[in-house]
Amino acid sequence: MMGAMIGLATLAACAEKPTVRAISGADPERGLALIEAQGCGACHQIPGVAWPRGQVGGALAGFADRTLIAGRHPNQPDVLVRWLRDPPALSPDTGMPASNLTETQARDIAAYLYTLHDD
Repeated sequence: MMGAMIGLATLAACAEKPTVRAISGADPERGLALIEAQGCGACHQIPGVAWPRGQVGGALAGFADRTLIAGRHPNQPDVLVRWLRDPPALSPDTGMPASNLTETQARDIAAYLYTLHDD
């Protein structure tokens, strides 16, 4: 009986949405402007970006609620910033190229991506 209760509690915890991720000092509005300027929409469908709406890199709606980045890396702010700057450094076989983003720019883009919930 006790084992079943622990199992149910574990399942309930897994079903909860992840905690809200925040990046101190980053600006989501600047992040959206950078996403548009960098042309991220050429590969991804991104809420807030009307055009282009690429399909190669997958849709980013609900990104904030995902547990993994690119299906491999924990969706945590520090990992996301590294991913945005140089994805091949984390996953050499990814199709996403390295960017010329500064740390601050990547943090702003990450802040915007963390506004994208499934709701």
